[in-house]
Amino acid sequence: MIDQASIIETHFLSRAFGSTRAVEALNLTISRGEIFGLVGPDGAGKTTTLRMLAAILDPTAGRATVAGYDTVRQAEAVKAHLGYMSQQFSLYGDLSVLENLNFFADIFGVGRRERADRITRLLDFSRLGEFRRRRAAQLSGGMQKKLGLACTLVHQPDILLLDEPTTGVDPVSRREFWDILTELHIAGTTIVVSTPYMDEAERCSRVGLMYHGRLIVCDTPLRIRDKVDGQLLALRPADMQRARAVLTSQPGVIEVQTYGDQLQIFVDDAFLRQVEIASRLTDAGIDFEGPWRAQPRVEQAFISLIQKWTTQQPTTPSSPQV
Repeated sequence: MIDQASIIETHFLSRAFGSTRAVEALNLTISRGEIFGLVGPDGAGKTTTLRMLAAILDPTAGRATVAGYDTVRQAEAVKAHLGYMSQQFSLYGDLSVLENLNFFADIFGVGRRERADRITRLLDFSRLGEFRRRRAAQLSGGMQKKLGLACTLVHQPDILLLDEPTTGVDPVSRREFWDILTELHIAGTTIVVSTPYMDEAERCSRVGLMYHGRLIVCDTPLRIRDKVDGQLLALRPADMQRARAVLTSQPGVIEVQTYGDQLQIFVDDAFLRQVEIASRLTDAGIDFEGPWRAQPRVEQAFISLIQKWTTQQPTTPSSPQV
């Protein structure tokens, strides 16, 4: 393994597809052993970023290094150090679990002498041992994801790049998949994972929020929550639409978000505004429960930061210093 603190670095990394700028001036440093999460809406640039880091797609500007190797000039050396799992990982449905693992061992040049022990450990690790003879097409979605990860790990890469690996699987399988990732993290594997799930973002060492190809914020989940302006109050109104309209124009209210059957209200002073908000809703004839003090979630923080960034409308390429 390469001995270096920063195992992935990008310097103004950019990629355009015609007139569409998928990734713009991405500056990023990922340390060895991190679980780093990339989050953002569809079209934010997450997949394009991972494909450039995997040396599958060349940047149109800037550069990236992975395990100390340039992703363009030393692409084969990069690929030797990482495992890449795309959103639609290509398992072979007619092959069994064991046959798929052997097939990918052949692709990665894993020797016959070492592969038997390695595949046995991967089957145990992924909880697929009792299904080794089952065809991949007959596995559940969660099992297919775990088999895909096992195939990605067969050559023991230092780094894993996972593109929304748990999308479309049930909550139990998602939790099992992340239990496996946590074990890999503890063992020292560097993991970069894109995800649409905010509970998964909470499990990362650091998280980068991408939007319209740019890195909006990059920090630990705790610090990202602290970046939100104001303090948070929550209430449960009988008439969501009317309550939101009333509170949006209330003095001291910075932002109002809808979360299930609740309104999440960011205010400048929770102690002062708590009474004022209750009074305003009562005067408007709206029944409600609350308001009560609450702690912002990462999801709320991301929504707030995107809205704030959008209103600023930056005119020059920039990325957070990370």
